[in-house]
Amino acid sequence: MSVKIGINPITWTNDDVPELGGDTPLEICLEETRKAGYAGTELGGKFPRAAGELGPILSGYGLELVSGWYDGRILENTVDQEFEAILPHLALLRDLGARHVVYADTSRGRHGAIHDPISQRPHLMEDEWKGYGEKITRLSERFADFGVGMAFHHHMGTIIETDAEIDRLMENTGEAFGLLYDTGHCAFSGGDPKSLLQRHVDRVVHVHCKDYRPEILQHARAQDMSFMGAVMDGIFTVPGDGALDYLTLLKILADAGYAGWLVVEAEQDPAKAHPLTYATMGYRNLKALAEEAGFVVNGRTGE
Repeated sequence: MSVKIGINPITWTNDDVPELGGDTPLEICLEETRKAGYAGTELGGKFPRAAGELGPILSGYGLELVSGWYDGRILENTVDQEFEAILPHLALLRDLGARHVVYADTSRGRHGAIHDPISQRPHLMEDEWKGYGEKITRLSERFADFGVGMAFHHHMGTIIETDAEIDRLMENTGEAFGLLYDTGHCAFSGGDPKSLLQRHVDRVVHVHCKDYRPEILQHARAQDMSFMGAVMDGIFTVPGDGALDYLTLLKILADAGYAGWLVVEAEQDPAKAHPLTYATMGYRNLKALAEEAGFVVNGRTGE
């Protein structure tokens, strides 16, 4: 089974906290993405949002568009409202060949939550799960009909954060609903990345690969830190540089026939974690581990 390895530009510049690499030009992000070995990149805040403009820029660096984050509000909106709101984003992804959208439901607040204590975040009530699952399934079907599949991102500070919440969501959604599996967010939320993946690997359509530093994770949870506070302290790092058993996780994916992107998305303070150094480390570690797990890793188009 073959995969491609991409990266998220958050390695260089953090859209939520502009002081983290906010002055780094897009050209540096793309040139160093290419130099580190990646086949593609996810979207970032500095990327043009017109396919006719962005496509030639990416091709000039030999890169594909992997996907792009979207702050969803499907809990609060109707399916029609949400689809109309996301349509320009979906069109950009589809027109540039991306197969899935990174969709996180940030209803009931996200940007405040990433700076608040991790205990203070929104939740779904018991009587909301069934209707929520039905509604997001319908939205996923609309995405699929348009040509871009749903890759739902469980995320710290949102209504779908913990393993138990992911389980409930999977129980209440249909086959059009695909899961983005994020190793780091699972670990930070107190979950079990291996067990979560084993339960839902057949629904995984996209993978975000971040490792974690256990002493910082333990401190962050004990002190009820904010998500961004923990990021600033260095909770995350690239695959192979932390505590996760990536080889086991990748074997589970390979054995299940996963054939999508593996995306290094390890937000750190670029002043502390030199972006090219960590991007290169992440690519080399992930490529070696993926190949050991049984994957064939495809390179950039034309190489």
